[in-house]
Amino acid sequence: MSHAPLYLVINRFEHEFAEYHRYVDPAACRLAYITTPAGLAGLRTDRAVGTEVVDTLDPEPVLAAARRLAAAHGRPAAVAALAEYDVLAAAQVREELGVAGGHPLDLVRRFRDKPVMKGLVEAAGLRTPRFLTLDAGSAADPQRIADTLGLPLLLKPRTGVAARGIQRIGSTAELAEALRSVDPAGYECEEFVPGAVLHVDGLRRAGQLRLATASEYINTCLAYTADGEPLGSVLLDDGPQRTAAIRFADRCLDALDLADGAFHLELIRHPGGELHFLEVGLRVGGGPVAFLHRDLFGIDLHAESFRAAIGLPPRVPADPPLTGTGGGWLLMPEPRPLPSRVLARNSMRGVVPEVYHEALPAVGTVLDGTGGFDRPGGVFRLKGDSAAAVHRAARAVIAGYDLKSEHLQSS
Repeated sequence: MSHAPLYLVINRFEHEFAEYHRYVDPAACRLAYITTPAGLAGLRTDRAVGTEVVDTLDPEPVLAAARRLAAAHGRPAAVAALAEYDVLAAAQVREELGVAGGHPLDLVRRFRDKPVMKGLVEAAGLRTPRFLTLDAGSAADPQRIADTLGLPLLLKPRTGVAARGIQRIGSTAELAEALRSVDPAGYECEEFVPGAVLHVDGLRRAGQLRLATASEYINTCLAYTADGEPLGSVLLDDGPQRTAAIRFADRCLDALDLADGAFHLELIRHPGGELHFLEVGLRVGGGPVAFLHRDLFGIDLHAESFRAAIGLPPRVPADPPLTGTGGGWLLMPEPRPLPSRVLARNSMRGVVPEVYHEALPAVGTVLDGTGGFDRPGGVFRLKGDSAAAVHRAARAVIAGYDLKSEHLQSS
């Protein structure tokens, strides 16, 4: 079996999407894993030739673990990481070990750095919010920043994910205070563009869209993480808005030179109808996105992402039918103030007919603000006849779901 290609996987998933052995023919390859203690539970290590457990998936411990696995089992044929936090480490391992294929470091970096990605999209003639990269000099002049971009504006970590660390700034004084609390070199300021926030999720192979869906958020990721508002998403019906969003996303990916891989791209539809690129991740969408694609369309986005990362052909046919069924999801926030203990919560199954799956925190669970998009105050997946029906159902869940909790005072 030692002659079979070795695929080295950097894993942080704890759920079924860590079942990488399902994504390949186990008889035709070897798998080796680098994972955290939490991620170990999701892996079938009995089907791997080697597993290295590290405390964190920072580049240094990952590179050291990769060297040990390569010494024991030979140089990998491919290195894969499906979480956005880890794609840079995977690229560094490929470079360190001389592994061909996969995403090169320069491509990964452009997908991780917000000003770089917006600059490339803007250079291709596509709309983006105006933005300014920061350094010690520019951060010392908040008035110039406000005059250039207008207010309100957004202060964003250049390499942040899932709206973490983003601040909406409403005044020059507020901006000055916020800039004093960060290292400006790691941040950008961005124009606030009003409108609906959309996301396009899909897969590219050989520089062409293999599949894509378009959805519209209910509320925003920033409102969810910063303000504790519910966050939802509804698949767009087939029609001009969906077509325009997917075509716009495809042009953005051309500008960023993505040939193969999964993507989660966010854009804004201005009230006037113009589309603005917001950002893109070199990964499958988080939260319930992958589950919804599996449930409604029978497509495993993580499997397709993994196969693209290791150079295997896709399993999904080109341009599969992804319309005709309405669908969406909803995340209910962890109750404020934090930490809080769950006292009671009510099921919405059978109450709102479009709810076909829910995951609720058990009574007694302590919610401390670390649940994010995976373990919040409630997760609901919905399907219906149309986007409008699913949107109404999501609003009904927001109105009807009641999570009772008690605040745990710090001792």
